[in-house]
Amino acid sequence: MLLDCAVIGGGPAGLNASLVLGRSRRKTILFDDNNPRNAVTSESHGFITRDGINPQELKRIAQEELGNYPDVKIEKQRVLSVAKKNGVFQITAEDGGTHNAKKVILATGFKEVLPDIQSIKEFYGTSLFSCPFCDGWELRDRPLAVISENQPAFHLAKVVSNWTDNLIVCTNGKRTLSADEKGILESRGIKVYEEKIRSLIGEKGFLQKIEFDGGEAVLRDGGFVLPEWEQATDIGIQLGCNMNERGGIETDSWKRTTVEGLYACGDTLMAGPSQLILAAGEGSMAAISINGALIEEKFM
Repeated sequence: MLLDCAVIGGGPAGLNASLVLGRSRRKTILFDDNNPRNAVTSESHGFITRDGINPQELKRIAQEELGNYPDVKIEKQRVLSVAKKNGVFQITAEDGGTHNAKKVILATGFKEVLPDIQSIKEFYGTSLFSCPFCDGWELRDRPLAVISENQPAFHLAKVVSNWTDNLIVCTNGKRTLSADEKGILESRGIKVYEEKIRSLIGEKGFLQKIEFDGGEAVLRDGGFVLPEWEQATDIGIQLGCNMNERGGIETDSWKRTTVEGLYACGDTLMAGPSQLILAAGEGSMAAISINGALIEEKFM
């Protein structure tokens, strides 16, 4: 059977895209290997009517709702490859099965590479986070740290200062801040530590202090980390998509990539803040765009 669309990735972008496609009576298959970037997160915020929901519960509700639409099928497995032949996409799944589709949506997201700091994974998702708009409210007015080895540390520190006046910046041995940037931060009472972090100390995921190689320790209740981002899969690259300066897949406002019939949405674009509600909206836009394209093709 030739599907109207294959959606690769079962996060908020892929789920919302599948919902809109199902409601548009499009034969759709959604691939989800259930390996989300936010697996360490117990609460997701900033999504109206779902503020504070566990991401897996959000997924459960979404998949339950997709069950109301007979044209949508969920495959709980990973896609190994996608090839385009004679205008049709051939999707190969990990079970060896192949599926053909007129259109494909990549909603595969990205992977985070955390700074090389002892025990950082122990705290990530509990008291250390990546997005202040998602988790800043819960950490408000506490002694916090921004941990970053790259240039956006200056920007993130300014943003995090919206939630606390007790803030430090740690660059883990890297000198990524200019003298002007350091001066601006320190003039606002934000101390910059360029020494390498020896360890993060706390209990049950809750940070208590940051210890530096020189022996100094600073008490902190939590903070925000700037990880490096990488594509979760290389499918877009394999198909020849243009990539943006951050390594995300380049699209137009309708979520069309530079490959005809291939669309991308959500975190895989690496084009802005990473929030569930934004990803879901982009999934909806990609599905609307595909539906419009299929309608036009019908009348050609």
